[in-house]
Amino acid sequence: MPKPDTRKYRVRPGERVRLKRWPTRTKPLFDSKEQYSKALAAHVAELSSLQNLLYADDHSSLLVIFQAMDAAGKDSAIKHVMSGVNPQGCQVYSFKHPGPEELDHDYLWNPVRRLPERGHIGIFNRSYYEEVLIVKVHAEILAAQNLPQESLDEKDFWQERYKSIVNLERHLHHNGTRIVKFFLHLSKEEQRKRFLERFDDPEKNWKFNAGDLKERALWDQYQSAYEDCLSATSTNYAPWYVVPADHKPLARLIVSQVILETLKGLKMRYPTLDATKAAQLRKFRKALSKSS
Repeated sequence: MPKPDTRKYRVRPGERVRLKRWPTRTKPLFDSKEQYSKALAAHVAELSSLQNLLYADDHSSLLVIFQAMDAAGKDSAIKHVMSGVNPQGCQVYSFKHPGPEELDHDYLWNPVRRLPERGHIGIFNRSYYEEVLIVKVHAEILAAQNLPQESLDEKDFWQERYKSIVNLERHLHHNGTRIVKFFLHLSKEEQRKRFLERFDDPEKNWKFNAGDLKERALWDQYQSAYEDCLSATSTNYAPWYVVPADHKPLARLIVSQVILETLKGLKMRYPTLDATKAAQLRKFRKALSKSS
């Protein structure tokens, strides 16, 4: 069964990203949706097994971050890829506009509280990266954060935010949290088609938000913000993957393949019993075998 070559989608550290050079649609791996479903099911089963091992090993955690333009398929990717994961060992957080409590703290305060503990998988549906994306596009959001004026006056304000994020991710990596980040790269035309589906399909009407069209009008500003972000914050220990998102089944397969490769790279193992506990186990098993 063919597998996506994930190296093609990984942003190299220091690489200057120009999104027009990154495809939103690429050559398919399979001829039918059924074949994609079969391949994804195999990934889901393997991911379930690796999650059990992650929990038992209890030395590492995994943080998966999704960022994208509206209608790129973040929710459906999480739903399909993580469908076989035990919910007791996986938490999904969707970050919205900050409320009064968040605004009275630095922008990393709330996401840090949601980080996965050892043995667990954490998924951020949007994340602290919104602070260098939507906040960069909408100056009024930054103004509402009540930052000291001297900070706002710094010429390298956004570079300082990138550095803070990179330093946080380096700290997390050194303390056992592995991080993978996905930018679901959607074309403007495909977004238009998906918005129209929301209008035309009664079961998708609820997804429509008037703000989506306002954000769409800022497409070029967002593309520029993503280019700066991806260029500044993709590292060896917390890489970005630019995933072609016009074809949802392939996007999900790429995402699941990256997650599998990341977990396999952790060199996990099930705990072994010491001599005393092993002897107790044999004793209890012998007693239970004789009981009626």
